[in-house]
Amino acid sequence: MSPPPRLNSPVAEQPRPIDRLLGIMAQLRDPKTGCAWDLEQSFATIAPYTVEEAYEVADAIERGDLTDLRDELGDLLLQVVFHARMAEEDGHFAFDDVANAISEKMIRRHPHIFAAEAQRTSAEQTAAWEQIKARERAAKGKAESLLDDVPAGLPALTRAVKLSRRAAGVGFVWPTVDEVVAKLDEEVAELKVEINARDLAKAREELGDVLFVVANIARTLDIDPEDALRATNAKFARRFRFIETELKALGKSPETSDLAEMDALWDAAKAAEKGPH
Repeated sequence: MSPPPRLNSPVAEQPRPIDRLLGIMAQLRDPKTGCAWDLEQSFATIAPYTVEEAYEVADAIERGDLTDLRDELGDLLLQVVFHARMAEEDGHFAFDDVANAISEKMIRRHPHIFAAEAQRTSAEQTAAWEQIKARERAAKGKAESLLDDVPAGLPALTRAVKLSRRAAGVGFVWPTVDEVVAKLDEEVAELKVEINARDLAKAREELGDVLFVVANIARTLDIDPEDALRATNAKFARRFRFIETELKALGKSPETSDLAEMDALWDAAKAAEKGPH
């Protein structure tokens, strides 16, 4: 595949936006005239930025800031272009191959749209999607376990949901959410035992069990635990800033206050968010 036109090329005066971006990356990675920082990068060094940009997209969505969302999606797209450029330089694949691969996958996984199959409800499509993915995994013939291709690099809560969803797909699942919650109570009790015994190694293990059951509750309720925790993080930060603001008005700070005073202000922050009944 021919490289994208350089920005100073006459044929690149009015490039398509994606061609313009591909051209910028090609110039940044030019061995003779490119940017030293960009030339030093590899898949491994860029991967953390890719993950970070995905989270910044999620943050913009959470805040409802569509201007930021546009910019963050651009940053995420740059990550795709960067990885594709490095792969092309090594003779593996190029950006067009990435785009074609996902296009083929979307067509393959939506036969009710692109083939002569009956229309599906959202729930039916979710189930069918997992079945199609299972067939694709089997066709590759690489995985020895149903869980083999659940990426280890995922955030732990997200991976826990995916692992438990795979197991649930073959019947290894608590039948009701009440039973999962009961399991949570059991795991919390076991955590308390280890905390009281001051056995931090076992407490760490039991805490992991608690979090895994929480992820199962999220899966059962069809709630993304990362989204739920992000919302709670934002709520905590909002309420703690309220505490800081109120203390500052009194000529104080969290360092010069005590738990009772800050707890009372926390309750005030909660009441202010709920508003009048």
